[in-house]
Amino acid sequence: ETQGMVIPDFVARREAIRGQVTEAAKTCGGKPDLEPTLLDEVTALVEWPIAVTGEFDPGFLTVPHEALVSTMQFHQKYFPVRDTHGHLLPCFITISNIDSADRQTVSKGNERVIRPRFSDAEFFWNQDRKRSLHDRLEDLRAVTFERELGTVYDKVMRVVSLADYISNVLGYESRTCRRTAELAKCDLVTHMVYEFPELQGVMGGYYARHDGEADEVARGVEEHYLPRFGGDALPRTETGTAVALADRIDTLVGIFAVGKHPTGTKDPFALRRAALAIMRILVERALPLDLYALITQATALLPEPTRIKADANLLFEFAFDRLQPYYAERGFRSDEFEAVRARRPTQPLDFDRRLRAVAGFRQLEEAESLEAANKRIRNILRKAPDTVPEQIESSYLVTEAEQALASAISQRSAQVEPLMRAGDYAAALMQLAPLRAAVDTFFDEVMVMVDDPALRGNRLALLQRLEGLFLRVADFSRLQH
Repeated sequence: ETQGMVIPDFVARREAIRGQVTEAAKTCGGKPDLEPTLLDEVTALVEWPIAVTGEFDPGFLTVPHEALVSTMQFHQKYFPVRDTHGHLLPCFITISNIDSADRQTVSKGNERVIRPRFSDAEFFWNQDRKRSLHDRLEDLRAVTFERELGTVYDKVMRVVSLADYISNVLGYESRTCRRTAELAKCDLVTHMVYEFPELQGVMGGYYARHDGEADEVARGVEEHYLPRFGGDALPRTETGTAVALADRIDTLVGIFAVGKHPTGTKDPFALRRAALAIMRILVERALPLDLYALITQATALLPEPTRIKADANLLFEFAFDRLQPYYAERGFRSDEFEAVRARRPTQPLDFDRRLRAVAGFRQLEEAESLEAANKRIRNILRKAPDTVPEQIESSYLVTEAEQALASAISQRSAQVEPLMRAGDYAAALMQLAPLRAAVDTFFDEVMVMVDDPALRGNRLALLQRLEGLFLRVADFSRLQH
């Protein structure tokens, strides 16, 4: 239905725009940059879309393409056009809401509007390069980060120390990480980023290369804002990774210490996103970093009055809370998550390995019986009237069933210990699965809570030893069936 020159259906209108823009781009010899958010926005702005092609001076292509694209997409709602190699072409496509008899005039009007914006970007680019990024570090003393936490310069100095700490733990090149951290925020005081805030980091990378900084440093400056949103790419370089972690840890620790952590729907410092970014980097990049140690290290760098107010446990739990929906999206069950969380591993990577091991263990046919046994053991130990002995006394193992279980536990303990130490929890649980037969027989044939305190204590010690093997990975009594 197009009566009155209106395409009322949103999806049909969007597809009409997509088709027209794609065809128009062919006339320029390229393909359109159909950014989904922009496509939706333009679809919502027009009723009767008509694609109009415009051109601009190819001389502007010496300006970083991100600045030109940002101008076209964010400011003008134009679709940029790229060649087969992904390079920007000197043309754009805009969507008119009327089918003008004189499209040439519409095109010229849009070209006239974009020219001064591109001229500004070119001016900023040329002006900014007259001073090095490092020369701008002192300018950050004039920019407040947060009243109690000082200036952006103060923050940068903390991030430099944290990046150094991270690089030493992970075996990264410390000097390169420190240099990257020093320069990471310097583009905030450039003309280009002042005018185009969405280009922070990106422009820093360009200016670092222009200054002759090492490529690893320039890429690290670019990448340290990654991931910018859920599902976004992670930093690829070691410097980008170290500074991305250090920057976010400093923000989280500082803002929590001054009492501005998220409440309900309010999260002005995007701390939930920062915490999830940290956890994703640590897990997906397989980095053996202890989150609690990171928080402690960052807290020690805070200004004196603020440092005392920091609560490492509160922030630690906040960060791990971000992982529950992350793993739920990946098909892990909430009881599996809680079973691992109950053991409070402080390395997110270690948490991930435990969780995957528990999920894998549940696929085994022995799993259900051993989960039930863990629940039963937990209840028995909770109700035990006296202290459970540390050691199992072999002379008190009077029945065949408890002797068999003690022997099986002893044998399996020796096999799983090196696997546990190596963090190979999946293999360790596979080794524990055959305990099922001895455990089932024990519960069928042995009464634990007998009157004889020596026998009772020994049987409780046996069960505690068994439970302890599983607790090395997770609290299996929390699993639901």
